Amino acid sequence: MSSELVTKEEEEHDHVDTFEDLGLSSPLLRSIRNLGYEHPTPIQCQSIPYLLQGRDLIASSQTGTGKTAAFALPILSSLKGKGKLRALILEPTRELAAQVYNAFVEFAKYLDFRFALLQGGVRYEQQRRQIRRGADIMIATPGRLLDFVYRRELSFEHLEVLVLDEADRMLDMGFMPDVRTILKHCPSKRQSVLFSATLQPKIEQLARWMLKNPAKACIDVGVSAAQTVNHAIFPVDERQKFDLLQALLKSVEFKNVIIFVRTKIGTDQIARWLSAAGFSGLVVLHADRRQREREHALRLFKSGKAPILVATDIVSRGIDIAEVSHVINYDIPLNPEDYIHRIGRTGRMYKEGEAITLCTVADRDPLFSIERLIGEKIPHRELEGFNYKNKPVLHVRIRPKSKKRNADYSPHNNFSNKRRSRRRR
Repeated sequence: MSSELVTKEEEEHDHVDTFEDLGLSSPLLRSIRNLGYEHPTPIQCQSIPYLLQGRDLIASSQTGTGKTAAFALPILSSLKGKGKLRALILEPTRELAAQVYNAFVEFAKYLDFRFALLQGGVRYEQQRRQIRRGADIMIATPGRLLDFVYRRELSFEHLEVLVLDEADRMLDMGFMPDVRTILKHCPSKRQSVLFSATLQPKIEQLARWMLKNPAKACIDVGVSAAQTVNHAIFPVDERQKFDLLQALLKSVEFKNVIIFVRTKIGTDQIARWLSAAGFSGLVVLHADRRQREREHALRLFKSGKAPILVATDIVSRGIDIAEVSHVINYDIPLNPEDYIHRIGRTGRMYKEGEAITLCTVADRDPLFSIERLIGEKIPHRELEGFNYKNKPVLHVRIRPKSKKRNADYSPHNNFSNKRRSRRRR
């Protein structure tokens, strides 16, 4: 990848104060004002000018910094005419695809564009109608998009802009083969945009293959916890883990809270236990829930009618849930980068938030991996007034003793010989 970094241009982009200064169209500026946006975020300041110039772009920024608007606004401002598919945005999850679709619709309130949303969990016929009536801009998940491509119901002949959003998440979820197949169906002459929360080597490798002479927009690309998030480890014995969760929910003054659990079965179990313990206003979200249930859970949580969301990592990235006051990691994530994305659900758009991680002795290795990734030791805390039966020691890393392979084996000292010697006795 040949990334052209022009220091003077970046300095100009970083000093943009208003959306008017970015050169967006008048109808779009009207929508932005109505939505209450006053000043562009740093990632928007850097990305929008490049995209308006028609440049390919690789962009990276921590979650909650306004990445969707960073590519949606210049696309809506630049596209001319209507009736043919000219912009395609790929998203890793149904929830994120629906969210980006809604953002485009809101931004385009005073523009004459048609949109299509292709995602799993929805009947094909409904989406087939969107394709047949003609969509200028399409937001899709890779699997459902390829279903229509293989059926020859969808063509990218007139495509002008392709956006790969949350590319690192696509990689984690195993979508890269599908993404590469989609790219092969797209015209080579196009504007390509890649957004990712992190720039790991495989993402840069994809960018070299996908982008041509791209500009680069990177904000807070160091792997670290957001500065607006106050995060801490709460050591606890495994047998008191759920008791501590209950105590935290009763003692912490939260507006709303996301409780992350590692597995889908565990998510349902924790939700049942909390309901049995008297906690109301609780919803569950994981991949085995039906699409209508997932959408309903998000609506209730976003509206404040259900202030507790128990979920897997399906909501750890990209999904815009404004003003989440607290995140509780009931299970510590096994992938260190997932920790960054989980706690990034709070402290979004430069507002303060709090993240709590329950940690047992068995979680020591994942904890050390997280601390090594972010380059800092996470402070340990105790909940005042909680009756700890046993306080685990987490700061000492216990390494298992290495076992010598075949230490007991010899042609004259094996299991069968031992059995024969016993019989002789």
